[in-house]
Amino acid sequence: MGRRKLPQRQSTSTICTSAAAQGAPQAIQCADRFHLLKNLGEAVEGLAAHHLAAHHKRQTQAAQDELAPVWQPKRAARLSPKLERLQQQRREERLAHYEQVIALRKLGLSQAAIARQVGIGASTVQRWLAAGTFPERKPREQASQLDQYLPYLFPRWSEGCHNIACLFRELVEQGYQGSYASVRDNLVRLLPNGRKKEASSSAQAPALPTSRQAAFLFLRRPEKLRVEEQEQLDKLRQIHPEVDQAYDLVQQFVRMLRTRSGEHLDAWLARVQSSELPELQSFAVGIEKDKDAVRAGLTWWINNGMVEGHVTKLKLIKRQGYGKADFPLLRKRVLHAL
Repeated sequence: MGRRKLPQRQSTSTICTSAAAQGAPQAIQCADRFHLLKNLGEAVEGLAAHHLAAHHKRQTQAAQDELAPVWQPKRAARLSPKLERLQQQRREERLAHYEQVIALRKLGLSQAAIARQVGIGASTVQRWLAAGTFPERKPREQASQLDQYLPYLFPRWSEGCHNIACLFRELVEQGYQGSYASVRDNLVRLLPNGRKKEASSSAQAPALPTSRQAAFLFLRRPEKLRVEEQEQLDKLRQIHPEVDQAYDLVQQFVRMLRTRSGEHLDAWLARVQSSELPELQSFAVGIEKDKDAVRAGLTWWINNGMVEGHVTKLKLIKRQGYGKADFPLLRKRVLHAL
């Protein structure tokens, strides 16, 4: 029985097929089940990486949209009662001047005459007359040392960095000379519920697995998953319908391999081809090239464990020479090891 791996490239498939046919033309080629699962896991890992990246991008955009309205780079000045009274008196003075300008205009005076009589600039008279209503002054904004660093802090917070001490160190490296308390107070004021939401969401739901972890979850028996692994798998299947569909197809193939029911291979390949999952379709194309060998691997009880063991031994003997010995010595060492 020839040893076969599921080919990934056409050149590899051609070489393996030719070598097996020439070396043992009477043998039935049988795909190794371990490498079938390995190649399937790589396809799942690629699919999961694609959808996880898209999911994280959507989450980041949603966080930015949610936090953007409350993230204000400027803050209104905090006035003392004395200053507030002074500003109110100044407003009343401006209002009196404005009413005087409107009254003199109604009497037919020119803008220059009004300016001389009221004691204000001609441009101010022109602007007040054009406004139509009393122009309130905008409240003066108070700048902060942290304001110029807010464009940097906003993306970092959206990326999930909610450690204020870490953010403070990064700002100091960029030249920030304010205090840690200023950074903390501003972040708490600008994002009052940010850390609470993050903590509550992380406590309620488990984090999504990585693409490699997702491949293991897809290939394992559902009944052997721990509670947290099952929760991760459920959350992963909910991020996109394609992920849920891929899990069903992967489990069908894995059950077919474990129960040696290779007669269902054609139906499974048809379901994969009708799906819109390019990673699994690529895996199915590789199976089509060696369908007979794969069907034998999914049907026979025989495995390639002994062959794999001999190959491991040969590789170990070869590497012990560190590339310094010629083939005659390698041949003798192999023959003595058998």
